[in-house]
Amino acid sequence: MSLYWNMNETKMSKSLGNVVRPGELVAEFGADSVRYFLLREMSFGLDAGFSHEALVARHNSDLTNDLGNLFSRSLTMVKNFAQSVVPQPGTPSDQDRELTEATLAMLTQYREHLDHFAFHRGLAAVWEVISRANKYIVSTQPWELAKDPQQSERLNTVLYTLLETLRLITLTLQPIMPETAAKMAEALGVMGESTLAGCGVWGRLVPGSPITPGAQLFPRLQREEKEKIQPPKTKAMKEPSKEKAPSSETAPEAEGVVTFDAFQKLELRVAEIIAAEKIAKSERLLKLTVKAPEERTIVAGIAQHYQPEELVGRQVIIVANLKPAKLMGVASHGMVLAAKEGERLVLSALSGPVAPGSRVA
Repeated sequence: MSLYWNMNETKMSKSLGNVVRPGELVAEFGADSVRYFLLREMSFGLDAGFSHEALVARHNSDLTNDLGNLFSRSLTMVKNFAQSVVPQPGTPSDQDRELTEATLAMLTQYREHLDHFAFHRGLAAVWEVISRANKYIVSTQPWELAKDPQQSERLNTVLYTLLETLRLITLTLQPIMPETAAKMAEALGVMGESTLAGCGVWGRLVPGSPITPGAQLFPRLQREEKEKIQPPKTKAMKEPSKEKAPSSETAPEAEGVVTFDAFQKLELRVAEIIAAEKIAKSERLLKLTVKAPEERTIVAGIAQHYQPEELVGRQVIIVANLKPAKLMGVASHGMVLAAKEGERLVLSALSGPVAPGSRVA
């Protein structure tokens, strides 16, 4: 497999001086983060693109926001609501069974993909379950269940389902991110488990076993601090022509026309909706919680066109640097883009999934 800089299609080579050294990457990002990026981003045996920006985006989105957030939230709730021990589950609901079945199905897919060296597909299957588990937390709302003593059995079932899901995810990560898997296994009290063949079944966590939340799995990386290695300038890598970039100084402004400089100030990002709810006393406003890649709240006037439950998991395009505004008492940090045709309103969409927070150019 060979790599190339995806920003300019120039091949890596020693003569150009743009070789990426694994040791330097590990020193900057950590071995597990680098392994994950290489196996998730690239198809084994084929050429692939590489950039530090892409590595940082994967780390912050997939590892910090998705896996790290799920692990931290789940174990914190076990600490706060179950005295840091594995709770005794009750009768599972349809929601619980859906996550359980999806997790077990993932194990089968994961094995098949790895057997065929399709590491990126195997990891995609794992992250689909991680996404489901994060949505499961939003839909079951354990913090609300904890307020009602009569819901204690339901709360324990939700927490147990999350812990078992995390235990099985830990098994899948062991060959790819061994340091991270070891931290997760220690926190879950399952250090002795090592293989999917022997431990990849549901229900191995013993109620009453101690849970020990630890430090954050993946601290967020600051992009500007990590983009240190840049490919050298060569004849094949031309500087952008200043004459072709329109600006307010060279292009006359017509009424209703936005200059290129003004457009560049807009920060358009891909956002994933992770929660949605109606706003009291409003017929047209919904409160959306989105990941872009940080979590933020956006108030959108789409309640007459979309039900909250059909929005969760959808990717949309937002204006991320819009000045915050308060609508019906809720602070909104951004705007969701949509197309309007008569009375019909359709949210912006993408032709395929991308990492939340990706810039729209």
